[in-house]
Amino acid sequence: MDPNSGKKGMFNKLNKEQALDLLNKEKFKRKTVSFYRYVKIENPSKLRDDLYLNWSSLKVLGRIYLANEGVNAQISVPENNWDTFVINVLSYKCFKDIRFKIAIEDDGKSFFKLTIKVREKIVADGLDSCEYDVTNVGKHLTAKQWNDAIEKGATVVDMRNHYESEIGRFKGAICPDSETFKEELPKVKQILKGQEEKQVLLYCTGGIRCEKASAYLKHHGFENVNQLHGGIIDYARQLNQDKSLENKFEGRNFVFDERRGERISKDIISSCHQCGEPHDIHVNCHNVNCNLLFIQCERCKKKYKKCCSLDCIEVLNMPIHKQKKLRKGKNNKKMYFSHKKVQLKLKTND
Repeated sequence: MDPNSGKKGMFNKLNKEQALDLLNKEKFKRKTVSFYRYVKIENPSKLRDDLYLNWSSLKVLGRIYLANEGVNAQISVPENNWDTFVINVLSYKCFKDIRFKIAIEDDGKSFFKLTIKVREKIVADGLDSCEYDVTNVGKHLTAKQWNDAIEKGATVVDMRNHYESEIGRFKGAICPDSETFKEELPKVKQILKGQEEKQVLLYCTGGIRCEKASAYLKHHGFENVNQLHGGIIDYARQLNQDKSLENKFEGRNFVFDERRGERISKDIISSCHQCGEPHDIHVNCHNVNCNLLFIQCERCKKKYKKCCSLDCIEVLNMPIHKQKKLRKGKNNKKMYFSHKKVQLKLKTND
């Protein structure tokens, strides 16, 4: 039975290996797209099932979150189904006039299965509804307006997590050392204390976090809050369309799919977490019991069997049944390399 057919197929049952095998056998091209909207959705569960049936039939892959407050989607669509997909999206009143952000670097392998989930919020923020109003957000700036504001001395704030800004950021930006958006919001408010009247520029990957962050700051008395329209993704698109624009972004834009990032400039501003050589591509530790996200160069990848530590190499060398036994009953939390919280145990000077 097709895992995506009938009521039992309302959720993709394929494991990663099976899904990747099907993806690699495809004979058509795909385009990676993201979009979001804060809009009232009365019944996100019903919408979820409807979207799953429609989009799985179009061979759409990706990750979509729905909530009463809106939609947040990162997906991969077959090029031959693109027009049909757009018509389907725009047929929903809540998605009317939604803007699609197309990836600038795309090998067609950004996602390997379709996942649509209903959540309390489309971006976890830890805020009470009285702390922000998404109808009162900051001014959206084009790439040129953004560059001009930077030239005039505006305060630039990166609203992404530390592992995202580590590999790429706007020159001179404030980059809070945070692992979650929820953790970052109060930090940013504290950092900007005393600058309530100064022009503040917020940016993130595609704009969704800045939408809520700008509303939060305006609620707390900041008067001149601005955000990069479409985030770094659209900034790069505008740079490609207008070669006269100066690129003020250094490095790669981290993305939450199998690509791990899109190169915006040739600069490499980060280094391998094991040997210290310039590098800016993230990987997950090959020991699935660990799965730590960290930066590893090609030399260290070969030298340390794609693992982050000697302990993980030891686990990787165990028989599969013993590795599974170690995982049993454990709820592994997603881990990201942090110079403060996680120290790799590899001896890199041998």
